[in-house]
Amino acid sequence: MKHRIVVLGAGYAGAYVAGTLARRLSPADTEITVVNAVPDFVQRMRLHQLAAGRHVDAPRLADVFAGTGIRLRVARVTVVDPERQVVAVADDGGGGELGYDTLVYALGSRGAGLAVPGVAEHAFDVAARPSALRLRERLDSIVGMVGQDGGEGGRVVVVGDGLTGIETATEIAEARPGLSVTLVARDELGARLSAGARSHLRQACDRLGITVLEHTIVEAVEATRVLCADGTALASDATVCAAGFAVSPIAAVAGLEVTESGQIVVDRTMRSVSHPNVYAVGDSAYAIGDNGRPLPMSCASAACIGRQAVEAIVGRLTGRAIANTKLIYTLNHISLGRRDGILQMIGDEGQAKPKFLGGRKVARAKAGILAMSLWATSHPTFGMPGRKRHLAGGPRTRPTSTVADTAAQQATHATP
Repeated sequence: MKHRIVVLGAGYAGAYVAGTLARRLSPADTEITVVNAVPDFVQRMRLHQLAAGRHVDAPRLADVFAGTGIRLRVARVTVVDPERQVVAVADDGGGGELGYDTLVYALGSRGAGLAVPGVAEHAFDVAARPSALRLRERLDSIVGMVGQDGGEGGRVVVVGDGLTGIETATEIAEARPGLSVTLVARDELGARLSAGARSHLRQACDRLGITVLEHTIVEAVEATRVLCADGTALASDATVCAAGFAVSPIAAVAGLEVTESGQIVVDRTMRSVSHPNVYAVGDSAYAIGDNGRPLPMSCASAACIGRQAVEAIVGRLTGRAIANTKLIYTLNHISLGRRDGILQMIGDEGQAKPKFLGGRKVARAKAGILAMSLWATSHPTFGMPGRKRHLAGGPRTRPTSTVADTAAQQATHATP
């Protein structure tokens, strides 16, 4: 009986881990199943661009995994039962259960939202493709209304000056110059950046016509305005919430050891400290970097976490030594529209170094990284060692599969 590896989520981390495992492990001993809620790969790092009106590719996962032997199940994960070693999923066919011997939890994160009245009813976000498209439609409608009545341009308020808020505000301001964009910052604009990078960011906002409100706390969001703690009421035709990210509660409900935020607590090899046959990667993992600090939710963190998880899974299953990959977070790469950007170096203490780069070359480099990330995801086994490893001692035994599990796996093979 083959060793069953189930990967939950096919974002940057999940797709990378699944593809790399498929390249390095023998299909005679293992079978890999990827469960994802949508049939397409979502370029999450470009969702602010999608919302602003740019074309962003979303390749079909069936094409991404074609020829790898990976089974694809398009379904929503509802329950993880680590004691029975099964995952319950829901889809148009009613769902079912998938059994596993090794589970890779890569469900990522979603927009955290603001804990203030009106956000759920009236605010937009760019944390997922559907919500980014909803914002895009709203911006289109605002521009359309302005063109019909000949009045003043529409008003967009972006709440949150983290990396997502900065990229969203600058992208919208550049792509839709007829709109008035306001960026609301709880503290100083770009507080986590160096002094030079903050100055560059201010200049970019001035150039793009973005109004910046610093040290401002939002107390409520209404259909046509944003209410602030100091009594200010900001007129808004589209309010964008960019207040950070939160993970799914599925891991906590399953009984895995998690942090207060719901991230799975893992050891140096990305294995759950409470359930040794569960690994967590991407935003779902609470991983400690080589500097002794938690790695932040980011694509850069997902890359090194994913590499370490692959090394650990392959090493343990094949009886080989587990290589330690570097777990470091060294820079923030921020786009400020298409023609400007900031590359901020980060020190071992997690603080911004004085050194930074800004300008058109940085924007081009960021665009190149995004294109490379998409290509690498679309070619998951390219450049990996050609030799596939067999499991130590042959395929492992496992509990008897449920009927639903067997039927689902037979029906969802992604290759002919």
